[in-house]
Amino acid sequence: MHFGSTTRFGRLTACLAVSALALSACSKKTEEADTATTTTATTTDTAATTTEAAPVAAPAAAAPPVDNVDTISGVKFASYTGDAAKGKTDFAACAACHGVEAGVNKIGPSLHAVVGRTAGTVAGYTYSAANKNSGITWTPEKLFQYLEKPQRIVPGTKMTYAGMTDPQKRANVIAYLQTTS
Repeated sequence: MHFGSTTRFGRLTACLAVSALALSACSKKTEEADTATTTTATTTDTAATTTEAAPVAAPAAAAPPVDNVDTISGVKFASYTGDAAKGKTDFAACAACHGVEAGVNKIGPSLHAVVGRTAGTVAGYTYSAANKNSGITWTPEKLFQYLEKPQRIVPGTKMTYAGMTDPQKRANVIAYLQTTS
């Protein structure tokens, strides 16, 4: 009986010794890798100080010109006939932030009479500088382009909506908005 306990103890000791050796070997490789990384980082840092530093972040893409109404998908507003009744339903995604009643601003400005209006001009709403200074007049074509991906058309806008990819739904929403004037 004593023999079995000694054997188990010996095996446990051997197992621990092998584990310790393995960890020791891995530790040396990690230290060597850390030393190599530190050397590389120091060399890179030295090289970076002797040359011009790269920009930290890429600048935001420039908005298309105000008179440009090209969409990402390449479709044109003129290719679609909007349905105002369906647009009212499609507008539900917008209604959480926008009202269509005159003077009723929510998280976003009122969209009452938005078609034909200059961007950033609703009284009582605090626009981002990007929107206020965009120079955009909200024609149906420009709205069609904007609703596809708002941040593309007005980089820096406060509107966090990702966009409406379905061109028919965009045309429907615009038809609905035209009835709110």
